[in-house]
Amino acid sequence: MKFFILTLLFASGFLLAEAQSIVGNWQMVKHTSCLEDEMTGRDDDLVDDLKSRSGTTSRILELKDNNTAEESTKIISNRKSYNSKSFLYKLNGSTLYFLDKRSRTIIETFTVEKLDADSLIISDTRRGCETKVFLRTK
Repeated sequence: MKFFILTLLFASGFLLAEAQSIVGNWQMVKHTSCLEDEMTGRDDDLVDDLKSRSGTTSRILELKDNNTAEESTKIISNRKSYNSKSFLYKLNGSTLYFLDKRSRTIIETFTVEKLDADSLIISDTRRGCETKVFLRTK
């Protein structure tokens, strides 16, 4: 009887354990595009030059409990964020949808490749070679 009760408590602990939450602030640390895959091995100097010219500002993705999200650019010298865009999101299994706030139509669709306590990797469903890597911030 004691074994049955302990087994039941242990099994219910797994069922009640909270799954990894996507809610929080995420900073994009890497973005790969399909162009990089096509250019590999052809002209490494050109690829390095294009990467060095791209902006190195921090892009922050804030996903809230009420399924709203905001993408912004943080500048180190200022507390205020710039280029803020508000939208809705929906996580359905391993698919992440970004929706327009007014019409609630799908803007972008991503496949969640990895979701850990501190990292999030998503890839565009239309272009599988385009991935974004995020780290959780406070």
